[in-house]
Amino acid sequence: MAVYNGPLCRVCRAQGKKLFLKGDRCFTKKCSLERNRGIPGQKQVALHFNKPTDYKIHLMEKQKVKNTYGVLERQFRRYFDLAIRQKEIPTGDKLLEILERRLDNVVFRMGFSTNRRTARQLVSHGHILVNSKKVNIPSYTAKKGDVIEIKESSRQIPSIKTSLDEKSTFPTWLEVNKESFRGEVKAVPSIPELSLDVNPTLIVELYSK
Repeated sequence: MAVYNGPLCRVCRAQGKKLFLKGDRCFTKKCSLERNRGIPGQKQVALHFNKPTDYKIHLMEKQKVKNTYGVLERQFRRYFDLAIRQKEIPTGDKLLEILERRLDNVVFRMGFSTNRRTARQLVSHGHILVNSKKVNIPSYTAKKGDVIEIKESSRQIPSIKTSLDEKSTFPTWLEVNKESFRGEVKAVPSIPELSLDVNPTLIVELYSK
């Protein structure tokens, strides 16, 4: 099954809440979730949910994280298996850390794109260098010390320049030089600092059932 490439607002409507899949545009523009509270594909139908079951609550939390980072179920399960093998930090936090270190997410966090979908395209189309070498695999796991930059011949792409111009703050685990279109992974991402609207414990409980 391929990654969903349809309208992003439909994903938010299915979840019943904003996932900010379009990046900063979700803060500045009124989305279809706010204009139409109906279920995707069913116009003029209001959302009438009974009290969700525990299973549904756990499942929706997993779907929210999968949709936010744009990964498939098989990929997501593989990340969970990696997270559960380590003992240093809680499994849920490790899962989010692994997802944060995906190259497409790092490109997004560095401000080279306005959202993760566009970041994934930048990586896939060969616009990204890691330690001076082209990497076109969005799932590549960035490590501490990795230098990530826009290929010199791609630095005039309008969307990249616009995105960088609009980006004013960056996570503390990343160091970005906007003038040189380059950034470095300075540390492992701190999950509490990212203020993600996610309860990873629910995901761990779902897979543990």
